[in-house]
Order: sequence, then C-alpha cells, then structure tokens
Amino acid sequence: MRVWKTCQIIAKQEQADTEILLPAAIFHDIINLPKSDPNRANASKLSADYAQKYLKTTRFAHSKIPAVHHAIHAHSYSANIACESVEAKILQDADRLDALGAIGIARCFAVSGAMGRALFHPTDPMAENRPLNDTEFALDHFQTKLFKIAETLHTDTAEDMAAARVTYMQQFCETLAGDTA
Repeated sequence: MRVWKTCQIIAKQEQADTEILLPAAIFHDIINLPKSDPNRANASKLSADYAQKYLKTTRFAHSKIPAVHHAIHAHSYSANIACESVEAKILQDADRLDALGAIGIARCFAVSGAMGRALFHPTDPMAENRPLNDTEFALDHFQTKLFKIAETLHTDTAEDMAAARVTYMQQFCETLAGDTA
C-alpha cells in the first residue's frame, strides 16, 4: 500500500493511467523471493505473470493488462528492464523510493538482521578506513546501493522525494556514527 500511495503522489504530476497503476502497485511484489535466492531477478516477471493471469479472470479492461504486466515486470532493480511507459516509470520510482528514508532504514536493517549481517562495523561504521562490505554490514548498503537509487529515478516528483529521504538517511548515518564514537 505504501507503493500505491507513492504512485498516486507521482501520478498527479504525470500523465498516467491510475487504472493501470493500481493493480501494478498491488501485484508488483506478489511473488517475493528472498534476497539470497538465485532466481531473485525473475521475481518481477513471476509477479507480472501472476497479475496477468488473475486480471484476465476479472472484469478489468483486458486491453490494459499488457501495460500492467510491463509495469510490474520492469519495476525490479535486479531485473534491469527498461521502462517503456509512464506507468512503468512511476511504479519503478515508487518502489525504489520505498527503499529510502525511514522505511528504507528499517527495511535494510530488518533484511540484514534476517540474513545474519551486523548492523554496522563496530569501530568504523562509516567505512572511513576500510573498504565497504554490504554483505557483512547493513550500514554499508546505504553507500553501495541505497544512496545511488536517487540517480536512477525517472520523474521529477520522485527525484524531489528521494532527495529529502536521502538527506534524512545521511543525517541518520551521521548521528549513528557520532553515537558509536
């Protein structure tokens, strides 16, 4: 629902079809494979196929199903599929924004904890004197991937939202580093 809410905010500034965005947002992660699963890059295709099959059994406009399928398939960071519609761009932006800000911090730490990774290096949390290693430390993932997400967004609205969220995350990192000193 967070992704759908963000899609709506972005769609207000774009010429987008919310009838495509709603099911795309609802179904975009219906198949959610663990980060360590070797088929992780196929999750968006599996979700898109699931949504397509389901929507065909409903009164949803069949002419819009391919657009829903594409938006879901293209939203994934790991699938690396080009967005060919404004709806796909909005869904991808909304999904990526979910990895930033307070929710992004919580998600990163939750996933890292589930994978047995430490939250941060005990003596050098900001990797000032060591190489980044996001397979060992959650906080390193901010610099290796999360902060870079803002550079991959398609819409001006998402870029503005990302800037505020990245600033929040950077302030969090500075506070954390100060607390561990």
